[in-house]
Amino acid sequence: MSAAVTTEHTLVIRGRKVVGGVSEGEAMVTRDRISGWGGIDPRTGTVVETRHELRGQSFAGKVLVFPGAKGSSGWSAMFHMTRLMNSAPAAFLFNEMTTKMALGAVVTHSPAMTDFERDPLECIETGDWVRVDADRGVVEITKKNRKGAA
Repeated sequence: MSAAVTTEHTLVIRGRKVVGGVSEGEAMVTRDRISGWGGIDPRTGTVVETRHELRGQSFAGKVLVFPGAKGSSGWSAMFHMTRLMNSAPAAFLFNEMTTKMALGAVVTHSPAMTDFERDPLECIETGDWVRVDADRGVVEITKKNRKGAA
């Protein structure tokens, strides 16, 4: 007879602060860039972009891990609306700094980081618990591994 055993371990990566603050939550990871203008529903924080791998899922209150922004300058306006409607991500972790991404992070007031020593897309999986301390430039990832045990 086999039983599932859950073990946890913590991984730490360092990066550069874009927006200060400390926040934590469940990770939502995508390798697809996100289009703010027409790609999200700011009322719910749901990705609505037709071919996006996260379509139908909400990033509200989660740590959003992704390559960065795509699309028009309306990106920041849509993410600003998520803040006003309490549907913004708890934090942003992204690889490519652009003016669009920086402004979007600033208007949500969510802690945000980039320029990591290790690629967060390689270290973090959806469902991991992530604590972002952007002021210190530290991301703590609590990995949950499920292993079968006899």
